[in-house]
Amino acid sequence: MFWKDGDKAMMIIGLTGGIGMGKSTAARIMRGFGFPVHDADAVVHDLLAPNGAAADQVAELFPDAVRHYWDGRGVIKRRVLAKIVYENPDSLKKLESVLHPLVREAEREFFEEAQRKKARAVVLDIPLLYETGAEARCDVVLCMSAPEAVRRARVMKRADMTQEKLEAILARQLPEAEKKRRADYVIPSGKGMSAMRKALKEALIEIGIL
Repeated sequence: MFWKDGDKAMMIIGLTGGIGMGKSTAARIMRGFGFPVHDADAVVHDLLAPNGAAADQVAELFPDAVRHYWDGRGVIKRRVLAKIVYENPDSLKKLESVLHPLVREAEREFFEEAQRKKARAVVLDIPLLYETGAEARCDVVLCMSAPEAVRRARVMKRADMTQEKLEAILARQLPEAEKKRRADYVIPSGKGMSAMRKALKEALIEIGIL
């Protein structure tokens, strides 16, 4: 067990998968099973929001990604920021140097709160789990997977998505075959909600926490 306080231990389940693989749906199912879920993407969204803990520092690093209003307020334009960092690895490293420590701090607070509530296990919902080495913090990893055609069809339905942007995102992610090879369980998401829920339930029963 990774997270332990005295003689109390709490299993940490990593939940990952490439873009369009059904990870967000799986996270909702896991919450339905009663497991607290830490959503790394949601934490980053909060950090970059107006008055977010990272907003001022990120705005200083990437002034072109800030929209200024008449009253002096500045709001980070997330789409512009994403374009900047996807096109420039050095910019991405600068952004990660600001965000990653804050995300880890939020994760630590999440662990403490879950342990106070006596959770048997928690879920870390991290898209780039292997890419960032976060699997070292997990006892077991579930990787969502779907056929490539299904994944691309899902992603291209998103309002702000283009083929160019999708390819840039995929270039940052570990190849799907490698994610599946490293994972403890591969959960198919291309056969509908019922099949996904069944596969997740079977994995959790085998792990011994459901």
